[in-house]
Amino acid sequence: MIALEHIQGSDEWFASRLGRPSASMFNKLITSAGKASSQADGYINELIAERLTGVRVPIYVNEHMERGTRLEPDAREMYEFVTEQEVTEYGFILDDSEEFGCSPDGIIKDSDGNFEGGLEIKCPTDSNLIGYHRNNKSFISKYKHQIMGCMMVTGVKWFDLMAYSETIPHLIVRVERDDEYIEKLAAEVQKAVDIIVNETENLK
Repeated sequence: MIALEHIQGSDEWFASRLGRPSASMFNKLITSAGKASSQADGYINELIAERLTGVRVPIYVNEHMERGTRLEPDAREMYEFVTEQEVTEYGFILDDSEEFGCSPDGIIKDSDGNFEGGLEIKCPTDSNLIGYHRNNKSFISKYKHQIMGCMMVTGVKWFDLMAYSETIPHLIVRVERDDEYIEKLAAEVQKAVDIIVNETENLK
């Protein structure tokens, strides 16, 4: 594991992710049920193109994504206050292979400074947040690929998944490591990485 301290959203952060599968997009490689995703080929093609051109595929940013970026610092502060846990921010955290990684919204360390757990923040619409309050399982299922991907890369045993709004009470759900799912995820990620590396070399 290689933890980079670039600020998320910076040029350096985008450069570190270029052409590499990232946990936030692992749903394009695996479903929440642990099956291979039908979106894999398209995602792999995008990453090959990034490696060949050195230009990232443009990301469409909608109003909900902008709202999430704006509210994330407030949510992180709320999490620290409620849980009495200190959150450490990183940019992109690479697997030892340096071929894929994740960008968690926070890492929680133990008293020795080792990675213990993590934090992923979502800022849904108020109606969706109410839905997550009523059905925690749907919240976990929607982001399972990302949470388990972060655990796979960082090696931690749990992640807190937080839904935050300025107007509706927040929700924090502890998600424990699912090694069976992570094993399936690792296989799909490695399959994608092998294709990306080989096809990039062939097309140079």
